[in-house]
Formats: sequence, C-alpha cells, structure tokens
Amino acid sequence: MRTLKLLLGLLGILISTTLSAKTISGVVTDESNLAIPGVSVVIKGTTQGTSTNIDGKYTIEVEKGDILVYSYIGMISQEIKFLNQTVINVSLKADQCKLQEVVICDEESEIDVSGIRIRGVGSITKNKKAMAFYQYEMMPDLNYNTEGYSTINENNYKNAVETPVSTFSIDVDAASYSNVRRFLTNGEKPPIDAVRIEEMINYFNYNYEQPTGEHPFAIHHEIARCPWNNDNLLLHIGLQGKKIETENLPASNLVFLLDVSGSMNSQNKLPLLKKAFKLLVNQLRPEDKVAIVVYAGSSGLVLPSTNGNKKEEILNALNKLNAGGSTAGAAGLELAYKTARENFIDGGNNRIILATDGDFNVGISSNAEMERLIEKERDNGVFISVLGFGMGNYKDDKMEIIADKGNGNYSYIDNILEAKKVLVNEFGGTLHTIAKDVKIQIEFNPAIVEEYRLIGYENRMLNKEDFDDDKKDAGELGSGHNVTALYEIKLAKRKKKDQNLKYQDTKLNAKALSKDEIASVKFRYKNPEGRKSILITEEIPMNIQAKQSLSENFQFSAAVAGFGLLLRESKHKGNCNYEMLIDLAQNSKGKDEEGYRGEFIRLMKLAKHL
Repeated sequence: MRTLKLLLGLLGILISTTLSAKTISGVVTDESNLAIPGVSVVIKGTTQGTSTNIDGKYTIEVEKGDILVYSYIGMISQEIKFLNQTVINVSLKADQCKLQEVVICDEESEIDVSGIRIRGVGSITKNKKAMAFYQYEMMPDLNYNTEGYSTINENNYKNAVETPVSTFSIDVDAASYSNVRRFLTNGEKPPIDAVRIEEMINYFNYNYEQPTGEHPFAIHHEIARCPWNNDNLLLHIGLQGKKIETENLPASNLVFLLDVSGSMNSQNKLPLLKKAFKLLVNQLRPEDKVAIVVYAGSSGLVLPSTNGNKKEEILNALNKLNAGGSTAGAAGLELAYKTARENFIDGGNNRIILATDGDFNVGISSNAEMERLIEKERDNGVFISVLGFGMGNYKDDKMEIIADKGNGNYSYIDNILEAKKVLVNEFGGTLHTIAKDVKIQIEFNPAIVEEYRLIGYENRMLNKEDFDDDKKDAGELGSGHNVTALYEIKLAKRKKKDQNLKYQDTKLNAKALSKDEIASVKFRYKNPEGRKSILITEEIPMNIQAKQSLSENFQFSAAVAGFGLLLRESKHKGNCNYEMLIDLAQNSKGKDEEGYRGEFIRLMKLAKHL
C-alpha cells in the first residue's frame, strides 16, 4: 500500500510538472528596433536554451518561476522572470563597456586585467601624488585578432579598344557574405579585404529559368542604366545550373575532415560544427557513405567509411569529439584524401568536407605549400568543400585557396541557420558538381562601349589565353546553383576609335558599326569527369531595359553590389547611398520564402547606423 501511495505521489508530481511547462515565444531587437539573429536565450542555472532565428524570433519551453537570460556579443544581457506570459519581446542595448574610476598612481600608465587593457586618460595632482582618471574599456589584446584575408586590388575600368576581352573564372563561394554579416551583427565594420562583392551577390538565389538544352546550365543577360551612375550601363549576366533532385543524385563518398584543435574550443566553433554536421547526416541516403577524420596535435580516423543508413553510429562519433591540442592541418588533409581514395565510388560524388577556423599552425602552414598539397590530389576525382567557423584567429585566405584549388566551394558558418542553408536547403549545389572549370570570356563592342569594369571577381581574373587552355583550373558549378556577374559600362561618345599606336591602326568592322550587339560572351566548361572543355557562344544585343520593366534579379543583384561598394569604400561607388540601395532591395525582395533577402535589408539598415 505504501508503495502504491509513493507511486501515485510521484505520478502526481510528474503530471503537475508537465502541466506547468509552457511554450512561449517572442522577438529580440536592438535599440533601433532591428531584429537580432543568433541571440542566446537560456533558462538561468541550466543548459536548456535556444537562439533567435533570422528574424530575431524564438520559442522556448519554460516553467513558472524560470528566469530567462538573453545574451549577445556586444549587448547588455537581460534577465526576465517567467510568470504566466505567452509572449516575451526583448530589446537589448549596446554594451558601451565603459566605467570611470579614480586610481592613485605616479604617472599615466596601462595595465592588463584578464585580457582587458585599461589605459589612463588624464591626471590631476593631489596631496603630492598623481591621481589618474582611468577609463575602463574592453579592448581585446591586439595580438588576439589574427584573422587573415587575401589582399583585393579592386578592378578598374578597361578601354574597350585596347583591351576588348575580359576573362574570369566563375565563383559560387558565399563565405564573404556570412562573414560580413558576422562583423555587422557584432557592431563592427568588416575589413575591406573581407568584402568580396561577387560572393555577396552569389550568396542569394535568383529566379533564373532552368536549362532546357543539352548543356547543364542556362545563360541569362539584361542591360539597364546603372543605379549609382545614370550615365553608365549595368550589364547583368546570370548562369543557372540544372537542378537535380536529391533522389537522382549519384551516390556520395564523403570524408568529414574536422578540426578539433584547441583553437576550436569555443561555442561558435566545435559545438556549432557538430550541430551543422548533424543536419548534413540527416540528409544522407543508404547509398551514401561517410568517414570522419579529425586532426589536432596529430590526425586520426575516428569513423571508417559508414553507410548513410547508420545515422546513429555517425552521430555518436560526432558527439564524442572534443577540442584540444595544436593544429596538424596538413596531416589531416593527407589522411582524408587517402580515406577518400580507398572508398572511391566510380561515377559518384567523392568529396572531402573540411570544417575549421583555418588556423593551421603545425606542419605545412604556408599557402603555397597548402596549394601544392591539394593540387596533386584534385585530378584523382576527389573534390573538397570548406566550411569556416569562428572568429579572432579566422584564416579566410587559407580556406579560400583550399576550396579554389581543390575543385570545391567555400562557406562560412556563423550560426545554425547558415548551416541549414548550406547543408540542407542547398544540399545538391554544395556537394554535387554538374560542371567544372567553368570560364567566362566577354568581348565588348568598341563602337558602343568606351570602357567597362567587372564588379568583383578580383581573385578570379584570368588571362585572355587561359580561356582556351584546358589545363587552366577554374570554378565549379553545383546542382541548382546560379552564378551572377555585373559589368559597369561607360558608353562611347566619339564616332571614331583610334588606339593612337605607332605601328598599328584599329578599324572597326561592319558588325561593330551596326551597333546591334554590345558584346559577345563565351563559356567553357567540362563535365565533372571530363578533361576536354565544351564551348558555348552567345551574343548580347544592345537592348536597354526601362526601369519599370527591370527584373527582380537585376535590381536585387545591383543592390547587393552597391552595398559591397559602400563597405569597401570603393572609388567607383558613384552616387551609392543606403537609402537608394534599401529602396532597390525592398522593391525586388520577391517572395523571399527563407527570409534571406529580408535579412539583407536589415543588415544594410544596421550598417547605415554603424
């Protein structure tokens, strides 16, 4: 009887506890009423919590009396007690991190407390001692931030007579946009070299029509007046890759190459990495297989190649990972390639997915050595994709090189929503290549074009002769991916063209003088397993679209490009301003089912305030 009463008592407690739990929701904003994604919402004294989504929204299950803690980098945390609310909206204020205090000292000085430097800013004399007024300010040690970015020398205008041909490799990487977003949401302006405009443009999907012919992509182009310089034209060129449904994709032989070194020991690194790869594991099919290689002080195989239907086994291997040690990145790469070759699938998708902050500090460390290591492997049919994590010691330059030279793509994961975008929403494009070594070459008509400038792609420029050289590496296009490029064009005002050279004259032919075409565009690509390129040629008619008939694709890509020009403080930004770009983006937002374009508009508003 006593046992029965005890069981009934426990059951009552369980029922009352269950009934007292309640799901609440809300939105977290800043002082300007802008939504803040990635805010941590945790029940105080526990590890139970969630984070806000791209619109600053959250939901969490709580019990009466629980205290919710809202925290975000650079903002003052708030604590709110749950009583019986159904909605809790929160506005976080910027943390100025500044206090003033009087300190007795002999002279102006600087001290260090737990990595925070405190500098004396003034002094007065009292009782024959110097009294210094200190402003306590959170200033990270300058030696801490060792992020690395490749220098970008912005493309300038080219004369259409002297240099009529422009050649470049496509770029479907999108790391720059999410990295820029990380800086802006932390209240900082990104470094100029972190802003790669083509990656910002290509972060977004555009509503191009799917290819219908023999080639795996369709070509689209549009010309209109340049929004930031009405005297010039803006040429929009888009490639749309053929979308292959997931069930029809070839089997995948994947190797997860995961950095578990000491530098990954923070919440936005290894813990976020684990969550991201769990999303990917859930996308695997029985015919797919995964191996896991990790590296720290040394490298090792923690999971041999395992079929995709054994998800619990793969997830258990991920859950056991912990960070510690130095970073033997080169040894990890070599072991990952070896593992991929041993489990190679003929006609399949053989790919390494490298996840790291890029801080290779043991073994091979220079970019040149890293290039040679992966270049010798790419012809074996094993591609590599790179996912970047973290901040402070982030090595963007190394990761961009690995992805470019390894026939892969590169993304930066700053939150779980970005992981979902890359590894779930764009699963096919991220992991399955439909065309490799894709190059674009445009010849401008000097009878119409005085000068032209490619916006972005500075790290992707090729020489004219590289276009026909099948040994020259170029970018890859994934299933469903689209690629967009923009040229700003100055129109010719003189009737006669002359190079003003001593030994040769320039004469325009009848085709140029007819002024029917503004340019001719050529594309070269190879099939994923091919070695010989295929050529496509198309003319671009001189057909300037009226403002009211412009596509959403044209308008939105122009808004993103303009934002990049402002962030880079470009000398070519013309009349660019935030009001104009925000208006342009809002008018071309479209359905925006995933909310990425809405987030971009909020980012511009935030950057305007900064």
